[in-house]
Amino acid sequence: MNLLEINEKIKQRPPFQMIERVTELVEGESATGIKCVSVNEPYFMGHFPDAPIMPGVLLIESAAQLCSLVITPKNDDNKIYVLLKVKDFKFLKPVIPGDRLEIKVSCTLKSAAAYEFSTVISADGVVKAKGSMLFTSMDKSAVYEE
Repeated sequence: MNLLEINEKIKQRPPFQMIERVTELVEGESATGIKCVSVNEPYFMGHFPDAPIMPGVLLIESAAQLCSLVITPKNDDNKIYVLLKVKDFKFLKPVIPGDRLEIKVSCTLKSAAAYEFSTVISADGVVKAKGSMLFTSMDKSAVYEE
């Protein structure tokens, strides 16, 4: 999937859209995606100006966006999938401008109430981060109630 095809399936847009290409997708099971880290990304101005490092929370967000492509929605516009839990995420090596991240996600639990994914983020064959994430579906009205 290229960027335009990804845009048809996820709601995030630049500068918050993290997945730029999907090289493998098995709906409901797994995916591999690409994120090219550029020095022009706005968070590098403050994280850190003299030694830019991609924030860990954005690595998790990148993987979460790829997971959302794996989860096959049940064609219910009243439901959304939200990140419920991040578990045992380890940041092994800093991600810096110029890294081409390969993000692999595999569904390890699938039920009516939740999806759990195992995630590995690497660059040039070196694992940069890994962990698991749990998602659940919610009614939009529960998220946006007044």
